[in-house]
Amino acid sequence: MPLLPVKKEVFNWIKAGYKTIDVRKGNPAHGDIAVIQCGNSHLRLPIIKIETGYLTDVIHADNFRLVVPTAATLRDALDYLERLYCTKGGIFTAYYLQTKPENE
Repeated sequence: MPLLPVKKEVFNWIKAGYKTIDVRKGNPAHGDIAVIQCGNSHLRLPIIKIETGYLTDVIHADNFRLVVPTAATLRDALDYLERLYCTKGGIFTAYYLQTKPENE
């Protein structure tokens, strides 16, 4: 079960369903449920898909707003993640999260 600590803004994006893809530096953690944690608050969400590769392999024009909802462009989303991780190189993992029940 991957534990994904996040800042409050990101926690709120996920909770509201605006952010459904969480990108992390490195290889994927094992498990079908992600625990999104912000302080004492947490969400347990099913992982419906995992992608790994370079940052530009996992973030692209059709999904960048699901990673960084406030990004106006793909470049904005990539810049955000590059600043967060202080690199654009290496392997990244994108966790696709089910934020709403399937029957909605």
